[in-house]
Amino acid sequence: MTTLTAPARSIGSDVGWWLADSWNMTRRELAHWARRPWQLAIGLTFPVMMLVMFAFFFGGGMRVAGGGDYKEFLVPGMLVLTMAFGLEGTMTALTQDLNTGVVDRFRSMPMAPSAVLVGRSVADMLESVVSLLIMVGAGLAIGWRWHGSFAAALAGVGLLLLLRFSMLWCGIWLGLIAGRPELVMAVQILVWPVSFSSAVFASPESMPSVLGVIAEWNPLSATATAVRDLFGNPGVGGASWAAEHAHLLAVAWPLAVLAIAFPMAAARFRGLSR
Repeated sequence: MTTLTAPARSIGSDVGWWLADSWNMTRRELAHWARRPWQLAIGLTFPVMMLVMFAFFFGGGMRVAGGGDYKEFLVPGMLVLTMAFGLEGTMTALTQDLNTGVVDRFRSMPMAPSAVLVGRSVADMLESVVSLLIMVGAGLAIGWRWHGSFAAALAGVGLLLLLRFSMLWCGIWLGLIAGRPELVMAVQILVWPVSFSSAVFASPESMPSVLGVIAEWNPLSATATAVRDLFGNPGVGGASWAAEHAHLLAVAWPLAVLAIAFPMAAARFRGLSR
């Protein structure tokens, strides 16, 4: 009796199959931009409105430790906050796909299962780049400038995207755990106190002692301080270990989040059908 076996696929064909499926999932997410442009516009406009509000409504009463223009202190912090706020959008989109059965449908198809998450992450990173460009343009419009070298500015952008990438996978993990859009609200509520207890809007040196220590060790503070230093903006300094090693922490914190969130998200996604 002749035994029929499926033709063996090479490693190259497996990689090509995975890349093709991942790109198809990315194209699906990008197609939502054209179908729901208002949703994208609102997401891109909100951080610009916050920047204008803090720069012109509250900026007159704010002081930067060590001196300097508050707008130049604020813009790098708002860039960090924009990258952190992307966590909410990732969670909401993923939970919507879970509840409408889209994810289950994709998992039942002859495609690489990981392509669903890869497509989600690539599309979100592209949206983050667009958000970053808009925020940089808004910052330039209100008078912000970077004073370091172009290479240092690119390094600052790299730190911002690294933070966003770690927040993205944290959002995927939490979205898979939450499972329903209404549960995302609980995580969204926590984003605000974490953001405000950082060096995004004010220097830790200007805060009460306990809050100042919390702000210094906040992961968002590390990225904000490192980016300000690379952009040549005010607000860099401090006697604490966290302030003196902000560049190291700006890399270590996101990598630590990735080391936890990425494998946990992958395990949770594999266990959806069990």
